[in-house]
Amino acid sequence: MYKLFDYITSHTQLPQKSVENTVKLLNEDCTIPFISRYRKELTGNLDEVQIGEIVKFKEQFEALEKRKAAILKSLEEQEVLTAELQKKIEETTDLIALEDLYLPYKKKRKTKADTARENGLEPLAKIIMAQSRTLGTSDISSIALKYVKGEVNSEEEALEGARHIIAEWINERTDIRNMLRNQLERFAVVSTKVVKKFEDDEKAQKFRDYFDWNEALNKIPSHRLLAILRATSEGFIRLKIDPDSYRDDDEKALSKIEKRIIKSNNATSEQIKLAIEDSYKRLLFPAISNEILTTAKEKADETAIQVFAKNLKQLLLGSPLGEKRVLAIDPGFRTGCKVVCLDAQGNLQHNETIFPHPPKNDTSTAIKKISSLADAHKIEAIAIGNGTASRETEQFIKRIHFKNAMQVFVVSEAGASIYSASKIARDEFPNYDVTVRGAVSIGRRLQDPLAELVKIDAKSIGVGQYQHDVDQAKLKRSLDTSVELCVNAVGVNVNTASVPLLSYVSGIGPKLAENVVNYREENGAFSSREAIKNVARLGGKAFEQAAGFLRIKNGNNPLDDSSVHPESYAVVSKMAKDENVKVSELIGNKALLQKINLEKYISEKIGLPTLKDIIKELEKPGLDIREEAKVFTFNQNIKTINDLREGQLLPGIVNNITNFGAFVDIGIKESGLIHVSNLSDSFVKDVNEHVHLQQQIVVKVLDVDVPRKRIQLKLHHLN
Repeated sequence: MYKLFDYITSHTQLPQKSVENTVKLLNEDCTIPFISRYRKELTGNLDEVQIGEIVKFKEQFEALEKRKAAILKSLEEQEVLTAELQKKIEETTDLIALEDLYLPYKKKRKTKADTARENGLEPLAKIIMAQSRTLGTSDISSIALKYVKGEVNSEEEALEGARHIIAEWINERTDIRNMLRNQLERFAVVSTKVVKKFEDDEKAQKFRDYFDWNEALNKIPSHRLLAILRATSEGFIRLKIDPDSYRDDDEKALSKIEKRIIKSNNATSEQIKLAIEDSYKRLLFPAISNEILTTAKEKADETAIQVFAKNLKQLLLGSPLGEKRVLAIDPGFRTGCKVVCLDAQGNLQHNETIFPHPPKNDTSTAIKKISSLADAHKIEAIAIGNGTASRETEQFIKRIHFKNAMQVFVVSEAGASIYSASKIARDEFPNYDVTVRGAVSIGRRLQDPLAELVKIDAKSIGVGQYQHDVDQAKLKRSLDTSVELCVNAVGVNVNTASVPLLSYVSGIGPKLAENVVNYREENGAFSSREAIKNVARLGGKAFEQAAGFLRIKNGNNPLDDSSVHPESYAVVSKMAKDENVKVSELIGNKALLQKINLEKYISEKIGLPTLKDIIKELEKPGLDIREEAKVFTFNQNIKTINDLREGQLLPGIVNNITNFGAFVDIGIKESGLIHVSNLSDSFVKDVNEHVHLQQQIVVKVLDVDVPRKRIQLKLHHLN
């Protein structure tokens, strides 16, 4: 077990005790949100990112150990496992090094060396590799002639077969593979060339930058490598790895291999040199170059996934309008604008279609309908989807004179069509079509982005870079973790939450989420956290993991609407008793809470970190960590890319963030790009340090390329 802890601490530099306790909690099926929030004493106050790193390296170690076991079993079955080889395998801490050790024994398709061995040429290969200085050219010829028999028809065939065996030996040498690996990692260059027939192809033009491209593999940024690999997979360009084009002859990989192997200067050395060239071109270089490209792709994937996860987190924690009555519009021209009215809890009250735009232009009827709906349903805000006809619909709505002040918001539609056609949407609205469901989703996104966006596959939301090109299993795991952390950071009202939202609560999952909702529908709202234990199959462990993240509004116990865990209720009651007040009088009483001497309440189970968290929560119980929603208006004179001019200052909303910059919605079909170099006058390392998703900003137009539909922007100031 200590090997696992050593492996994790060597990769994370975290204290051994913190790692040991965290791994113990993970093995007890505790979740990352629960451990980071409620087990700070055990972890040494590790945050969710650090615990996530422990999880990652724990899984890596377990995968390594599993592979070792499989390799040792294979070697035992082949009866080739020696004590020395077993020791090397058991002490290996790297998967690539492990595969190098296994390579000579790995079952593979029949090779040229296998054929040569079958033809009895291994003794000849050993004679050549011995590099005896007494052997001359004529001696090698006469020795080789002795092996001309059976399938071997000439002296040259005998020597060629021996060289195939030598080539395989060279390929299997760990030191040579490591040397070549190191050489390629340092000096390899990625070169690309357009496939001639696609030079003028319209689809290939987005990859035009890579029609003739050279770049050091160790310098190429994540987004560029993924773009090149996509262009290659789509057949538009050809990619090759150039091993060391800028090295002197003595520094080149082939030369380095020769220096390691060739010890004489005679006929045997000539044969070995030929074998080295064959091994390098046919075996070593293809395998190692493919390996380092795969490693580079994995690193690029990791970077892209981190960007995606960070963006998703910002989007999920977007500003909620809260429990307000909303009229939502999914805009359109020919098919009209779908209108829905939602109550403060997001329930559908009414739906219909209006046609204020061409070709029908029935504006007066549309105005009357919107006005009467706003009055009838006491609408407090209007949400307009940002797709087709969004700007026109926003302008139309702003022409209406409402009886009461009305806030108008433009809401991102990304992924709404995916939701409206999903099983979740069909189950929620079995009697309505996809257009109504889409409009409902737009309205609910304004009320509570987190509660609505969890219903959509995170990949469909479209924030990030090259999400379809990265490792899909790793991407899903990372995005699921992001959603889980966001949901638990905000907390969930157990009496109103949907199945998808509840399923991300620590310890719950999809099946228990269904059981919670079924229980709620059959028995009415939960009056306490304790009552949640009555849900079918929700045992003690699930309750422990989930309770602190589930909220009961206006329940029997005021602590049930806070992030104070039920396991700490007794200590809060003791604090209240010591101060001669009720628990409800303690909540929100900052002056009184600040006076409490926490040292008095430290016990074996509760330490200072948890007690500080309790006081902080009691000061502002159930405080939503998200910012309030703010109304935003685009420049009404900018309707298409043709209206843009260099030097214009425009309001915009950040709608995507990548490593190379931020994309900004300025109210037209095309988003503009603030390149990382235009985010600040000084060097920018991380785009997220300057802007975040859905942030309202002002940008300056630097350049407009109408044919390529590209807009270059500079960050002017933050709103």
